[in-house]
Amino acid sequence: MKILRDILFKASIVEVVGSTNLAIERLSSDSRTLGKNSLFFAVRGTQVDGHAFIEAAIERGAVAVICEELPLHQHAQVTYVKVGNAAAAMGWVSANFHGNPSSKLKVVGVTGTNGKTSVATGMFDLFTKMGFACGLLSTVENRIGGEVIPATHTTPDSISLQGLMSQMLERGIAYCFMEVSSHALDQHRTTGVEFTGAMFTNITQDHLDYHKTFARYIEAKKKLFDGLTSNAWALVNGDDRNGRVMLQNCKAAQQYTYGLKGDADVKVKIVENSLDGLLLQIQQKEISTPFVGKFNASNLLAMYGAATLLKQNPDAVLTHLSMIGPPAGRFQRLSRLGCPTVFVDYAHTPDALEKVLMTLTETTQGQGHIYTVVGCGGNRDASKRPIMGKIATQYSYKSIFTSDNPRNEAPMSIIQAMQSELSLEEKVRVVVMESRAEAIQAAFQLAQPQDVILIAGKGHETYQEIQGVKYPFDDVQEARNALNNYNA
Repeated sequence: MKILRDILFKASIVEVVGSTNLAIERLSSDSRTLGKNSLFFAVRGTQVDGHAFIEAAIERGAVAVICEELPLHQHAQVTYVKVGNAAAAMGWVSANFHGNPSSKLKVVGVTGTNGKTSVATGMFDLFTKMGFACGLLSTVENRIGGEVIPATHTTPDSISLQGLMSQMLERGIAYCFMEVSSHALDQHRTTGVEFTGAMFTNITQDHLDYHKTFARYIEAKKKLFDGLTSNAWALVNGDDRNGRVMLQNCKAAQQYTYGLKGDADVKVKIVENSLDGLLLQIQQKEISTPFVGKFNASNLLAMYGAATLLKQNPDAVLTHLSMIGPPAGRFQRLSRLGCPTVFVDYAHTPDALEKVLMTLTETTQGQGHIYTVVGCGGNRDASKRPIMGKIATQYSYKSIFTSDNPRNEAPMSIIQAMQSELSLEEKVRVVVMESRAEAIQAAFQLAQPQDVILIAGKGHETYQEIQGVKYPFDDVQEARNALNNYNA
């Protein structure tokens, strides 16, 4: 229980109606989850405006409301706090309510279009193997030490986020590694979080359905670095031309770049790159790893750089870095003797798809054909559909266009968009199968044992969302079943 006046610090108050000497037991921006002595945040969202639910919140126990517009009808026993931005206020108030747990943890945020999950999860695995108690906030799962907590968003809302960090602190967690999405930054979900360090992997086309322009997408990512204090460090991918953009006006005292080329502060050289893994030379020292591809060499280098900025011994970091593997659904390899080699990957952007297919092209070296099973999500950035269709056909011997998460769109209309810019020659090498299960089965029927199958787009997801319903579906399990039943 906290007193309202004590948790309003930094909330940018415009006006207060009522007493701030109130006991607050619960915070929420969802009027359906309130109870006795609650504080309700009337946040304007992309779909609904929280101001429309103020009365419902009061009926369910809210004794105070934080809003951007005071309601015309006000209850005498309720306190109304008008602020400039309710979402930002929710971040600060949530942090204050939980005692600002991030100030007592070492919190490292990872942002970028691709690689966030691999880097954040890799950091968690690395520091856990090095003997530290760690927390993880990611697309795949949230973890407090050994406890797994299902994730609903790449970055939780600020109330949930501060609550999870508070639990971490109570359980002796020292390091928290978290993915920071552009949506989260734009919606102030990380407001109130004190970051020890921030990492930038790359930025390519994605989420333009939300951000509208690429410039605004970059601007959203940059907010992570703009919010760092002089006590923090920043590590960015020097191979991405927007890496140094992230550092413009950044207050972090320590600013570094990593990369495979150029004059990066932390460098890596790829000695060997095969389907069995990578042999790398990081800062002149060799490391063998089960990760595959240049993009994973970059991710591993980012982990090494961040670990050294967290003052860990470089040799110990390299030793333990060689022991970790890819997270679920991130270029996850599945194999069985006498069967095609299968990779399941979350690649759902043009850049990610091209990178994994380029990697497979380089590592197979013409020894087998590449079959790609791919779709695009519904109710998301439609402009990337023809681009992804083009990339799949460019690098694959045969592509099977199928359903991903169509959500509220017709799957065949999405598939048609993927084919819209293909030449007649390219269309000949495309098979269309709306059923994703049948598409995966078809890939195995077409492929020979020396071939490679890429199943792209859903990665770790264990469902398929169709018309508002999530049906059980797991690419990894479908691939395993197909491997077990494969007959050359």
